[in-house]
Amino acid sequence: MKANFKHAAALVGGIVIGGAVLLTGTPASAGNREAVLAANAGFYAALNKMFTGDIVPMTAVWSHADDVTYMGPTGGLERGWSTVLKDWESQAAMKLGGRVEPAEMQVIVGQDVAAVTDYEVGENTNANGKVERVKLRATNIFRKEGGQWKMVVHQTDKLPYLAK
Repeated sequence: MKANFKHAAALVGGIVIGGAVLLTGTPASAGNREAVLAANAGFYAALNKMFTGDIVPMTAVWSHADDVTYMGPTGGLERGWSTVLKDWESQAAMKLGGRVEPAEMQVIVGQDVAAVTDYEVGENTNANGKVERVKLRATNIFRKEGGQWKMVVHQTDKLPYLAK
C-alpha cells in the first residue's frame, strides 16, 4: 500500500509522511487551474457526445499514451490507450443517450499533473429503454502534454445496468 502512496505522491508532486500524501512544489498558476477546468469541461462535453454514438471528441481529450487507465461504470480496469479506446467505442455503440454534468468539483493542480474529483450527475437510458438517474463519484487526472492538459486517468463508480 505504501508503494501506491509513493507513486501517487510522485505523480502530483508530493511526499508521503505517516501514510499521508503532502503536496509539495510550486503552486500552480491561476491559468493552469482554468486550463484544467477547461480540460475537465471538454471531457464531459466529449462524454455527452459519446452517449449519442460519437467517439471522435473522446479521442481528442485523452492522452494516447500507454500509461493511461480507465475504470468506468462497467467495472473494468483498462490500461493503455488502445484498450481504453476500445472500451469507449463499446460504450458509444450502446448510444445511451441522456446527459451528465460534473458537480461539486474539487481541483488540485500541480505543474504538469492535475486531479479533479466530482460527482457525475444526470441520466442515461438502460438496455431496456428505461431512463436511469445517474450520480457517480468520479476522479479525473490530467497531464500536461505538449502544452495541453490531456486525460490520463478516469475512474467512476459502477452502474448496475452497465456492470459486466
